[in-house]
Amino acid sequence: MFTTIVWATDGSENAARALPYAQALATGEGAMLVAVHIVQETADSNGADRGSAARAGSEDAAESVRTLVDGLSQDGLNAILKLVDLIGPQPAQGIADIAAEVGADVIVVGTRGHSAIGGLIGSVTQRLIQIAPCPVLSVPPAPVTVG
Repeated sequence: MFTTIVWATDGSENAARALPYAQALATGEGAMLVAVHIVQETADSNGADRGSAARAGSEDAAESVRTLVDGLSQDGLNAILKLVDLIGPQPAQGIADIAAEVGADVIVVGTRGHSAIGGLIGSVTQRLIQIAPCPVLSVPPAPVTVG
């Protein structure tokens, strides 16, 4: 049923929680896991770059994702990495574009990433659900334990 699985990650803990679901879906014969990481820049209304620190953090996350994908490949999973440079506040379109490009059957994401914008579901996940060319599997964060 699922042969091309996109796992979208921003390097956050919640994105990492979604990875086992993506891996499980990508274990079938002929299946492929496509890890997508958006290297995001932000520009102000005058076009000036305001995101060099954020970009540096995103590039560090991209290197971590690259190492992770290499490890998955070495473990026998058909896994590739797609990095997307994006200027702007909303990476959902970049994820959806890659999903369409690779013919994704499903996109697996965490419900919340690094951004504090959004409600119970992060703003990227909300937008992705609206524009994705395929189903989106949204994995919730770890339950909070009290006590």
